[in-house]
Amino acid sequence: MCGIFGWILPPSSSFGRDALISLTDKMRHRGPDGGGYELVELHGGRFSLGLGHRRLSIIDLSSNGAQPMWSADRRFCVVFNGEIYNYIELRRLLTEMGAQFRSSSDTEALIEAYRAWGADCVERFRGMFAFAIYDAHDQTVFFARDKFGKKPLYFYRKNGRLLFSSEIEPLTLSPGFDRSFDWEALDEYLLDRFVPGEGTFFTSIRKLPPGCTALWRDGELAVRRYFSPPLAQTTAQIYDFQEAARRLRDALDEAVRLRMRSDAPFGAFLSGGVDSSAILALMTRYSSQPIKTFCADFAESGYSEAEEARAIADWHGADHVSLRIAPSDFLSHWDEAIIRRGAPVSEGADIAIMMLAKRASQDVKMALTGEGADEFLCGYPKYLAERHVALYQSLVPASLHDRVVAPLLRRAPVGRRLKVLAKALSLRDPKERVRAWFGDLSEAERRTLLGRPARASDLSDFALSLDASNVRRSLFFDQASWLPGNTLERGDRMTMAGSIEARMPFMDAELAVIAAKIPDRLLMRRGTAKAVLREAMKDVLPEWILRRRKNGFRAPFAEWMRGSHKEALLELLASDQSTMRRLLDRDALDALVTTHLDGRADNSRVIWSLMNLEKFICVYKPDLGAHSP
Repeated sequence: MCGIFGWILPPSSSFGRDALISLTDKMRHRGPDGGGYELVELHGGRFSLGLGHRRLSIIDLSSNGAQPMWSADRRFCVVFNGEIYNYIELRRLLTEMGAQFRSSSDTEALIEAYRAWGADCVERFRGMFAFAIYDAHDQTVFFARDKFGKKPLYFYRKNGRLLFSSEIEPLTLSPGFDRSFDWEALDEYLLDRFVPGEGTFFTSIRKLPPGCTALWRDGELAVRRYFSPPLAQTTAQIYDFQEAARRLRDALDEAVRLRMRSDAPFGAFLSGGVDSSAILALMTRYSSQPIKTFCADFAESGYSEAEEARAIADWHGADHVSLRIAPSDFLSHWDEAIIRRGAPVSEGADIAIMMLAKRASQDVKMALTGEGADEFLCGYPKYLAERHVALYQSLVPASLHDRVVAPLLRRAPVGRRLKVLAKALSLRDPKERVRAWFGDLSEAERRTLLGRPARASDLSDFALSLDASNVRRSLFFDQASWLPGNTLERGDRMTMAGSIEARMPFMDAELAVIAAKIPDRLLMRRGTAKAVLREAMKDVLPEWILRRRKNGFRAPFAEWMRGSHKEALLELLASDQSTMRRLLDRDALDALVTTHLDGRADNSRVIWSLMNLEKFICVYKPDLGAHSP
């Protein structure tokens, strides 16, 4: 894994080699093992192409794997971030077709695959990637991003200039950068706690969507989609529970095996849950040495899974490291996390993952993780609720729910999940319900806080257009929006902040096809989340892990904001210097803060999101204009 940066500029905007080096090197954390830089003239000097690369050496550690990498005939030059896991099989096939290789790197396999199959090469790749490849013969630059968006690629387009980068920070530091704030991103962030789709908080920066390619030719950029999550076109086909478990186990086993291909030391991130435990169990089968495992210990939070992680590590004979994380660590690492993400870090897990990656990098360069299992195999409680929502709404009239059930749950000392469940079950419109699982604000509450109608685009439309069950629609929305917009973005930025490559076997495209063929009733058999996965792993995991309910990372922000984080809260949201007090309705903002601090409500997630937005504005200094959309 690495970091890439570059540009295609008209002569009047040429920045020069020094700028290419300095902007690329802003991502030294993504590639501490070396840097490479290339400047090329396009169309007889009508355009300047700059290609920059920071290298984290994992496959072919020699200089033969350095980038930018030219093909032997000097026709193609590539900068590539990620890994092609099936590069050995591709090299074998390409060699049979006449290709010759000078290295053992997956980067050279990518070049020759593009020579052989052109833009269609991406459909043959099993991996995570974002790359730019220059074709000197055709005078084109081809960009691509992997199927689910595990690797990032941002574009900045202004006045005939095109800049691209693995992270937002280098783009914002480029000469003449347009810092205009994207007000639609604000509206969407208040709803989802992340910016979905192509958007960012800058109007001039856009993401290349997952599963898409883009071809630059003579000043024009044409984007093409080559992949959508399999749920969009796959119907349930595996109706036997044991067959489903066997097919899933085979797919996961292969996904883990491919992701253990490495010439550098590797390990695994471990929690006390079934997902990461399953990954460790299968890794152990392919390793003659103990696997290095790493876990975050939130001992002071009361939600730590460190004991369970230690127990499963011992079960498999792993060499385990537990990193203790205190509430003060969230404040001391906050600015860095926002810089690396290029956005607010509205999930507490961001900072913890970054700290864990920095510790892990002392021992390994790559780690396997459990991301994706919940979104492909029905791991969240909301999927079970979606399966039974029609029955609930037929038995409990809306008036009864609104007058009795919802008020009881709001006042009762129950967890946030039950309160979100109550809110979602009250929504008869599937579109509203899909979005309600993420946010803590209703449409009316968001409108009040903004002091105006919201202008967010609704990315749930396509998911709801599917001729599928409520569960499959929700799964599709998560795979197409929540994963790339939040979970995978966090996973990439926070692990790379610590110079660690994170590989995610559950995000394998072949495994996704198998999961899409399993019907809802088997995925949640007998009301059990990820029932097929638990069955598939029962011969290699202890019974207590298989029976554990999903816990996940839950920092006690509600308590922290009334204690250790209260000063930061008041400084960011209640002081005269607060930008939030100019962007949002002051009375609504004060009500959120006051009712939380005096214990009348738990508004911690909304408040943490707003604190992060304030921090982001302080760090990145977007141009807010007249503080009005």
